[in-house]
Amino acid sequence: MVDLHAAIAHLEQGDWRAAHEIVQQDEDEALACWAHGIVHLMEGDTANARYWYKRAKRAFPAKPSIKAEIGALRAALER
Repeated sequence: MVDLHAAIAHLEQGDWRAAHEIVQQDEDEALACWAHGIVHLMEGDTANARYWYKRAKRAFPAKPSIKAEIGALRAALER
């Protein structure tokens, strides 16, 4: 598994490019796929974000809140 804590820290700082470098190294783990979806939300690529949410087996939020998604991802990682 990739270092999702580092990826989340980058997401929280708004650095989706650095987070992308991390999460694209793991295309199988559900949490990494979710983080990858958040990266593409931040980038403004909704179609690609939807793809990664599907890979993560997560429903795509009707009104995505990047801050809420990052917080939920962090909470899921802490479980």
